[in-house]
Amino acid sequence: MRDAPALSDASDHADTTRAGRSMSLGDSLAWLVAIAVTLLFFFPLYWAISTSLRNPADTFTVTGLGIPFVHFKPTLDNFRTELSTPEGFRALRTSLFFSISATVLALGLGMPAAYALARFRFWSNADITVWFLSQRVLPPVATLIPFYIVFRNIGLLDTPYALILVNTTFVLPFVVVIMRQTFLDLPVELEEAALVDGASVFGAFMRVALPLAAPAAAATAMIIFAFTWNEFLFSSSLGITQTKMMPAHMAGAVDTRGVQFWFMATRALIAMIPPVLLALLAQRYIVRGLTLGAVKG
Repeated sequence: MRDAPALSDASDHADTTRAGRSMSLGDSLAWLVAIAVTLLFFFPLYWAISTSLRNPADTFTVTGLGIPFVHFKPTLDNFRTELSTPEGFRALRTSLFFSISATVLALGLGMPAAYALARFRFWSNADITVWFLSQRVLPPVATLIPFYIVFRNIGLLDTPYALILVNTTFVLPFVVVIMRQTFLDLPVELEEAALVDGASVFGAFMRVALPLAAPAAAATAMIIFAFTWNEFLFSSSLGITQTKMMPAHMAGAVDTRGVQFWFMATRALIAMIPPVLLALLAQRYIVRGLTLGAVKG
């Protein structure tokens, strides 16, 4: 009888050991899958870096992974050539101008609309919100020809106003949907207190609701900035000569001789710099904005 507890303890220890082994095996498999997925998504970036550092001849002769200093001698000539051409600077400046303009305009129009949908009762607030969201479901290519005809008839084709208006139209639903939920999560009592103290509805929106929703607005601004920055369809169709953005400029690496991979990789890396820097600078606000209202208690 005295050996029974000892046998029980030994059995429990064996079960714990087996559970630990199985858990370690599961963790190892999870880590392997995570590393494989990370490498899979990192490979295009590695390819762009490796290709941008090669001479044109090395682009077609180097085999394997193309590791710098191992398979070829790296050079910065592609970056020097790309940064010394006026087309590259114009495309980068155009993308910055259009993306910032469309972001500011979309926030200026979308946040009051989102606040109205969150605080006032219309005939069907949910249907109006779904209508805004449905604008993102509509394929942009379906509106390309109508936009082209309209802008040509009113004289806005190949002008900054055309691309700003088009990009604002397509990112506006994000602002309305995201910011509406943000305003719904804010305590309405703070705005009611401001109204009791004599503030107008617009004053309560500007002085109370908007500062509280600033982190979510920053996160929304980053999202719509990224969408505008990556826009290719309308940039290549409505921006004929003077208003080409970076995605359309990257596509210009294809000519009669074929694809100039070294220039395409270099332009891709240059195009990544502004969004990455902006995301790093606004990282704190993005995290706060994306988690705002996630936990209620």
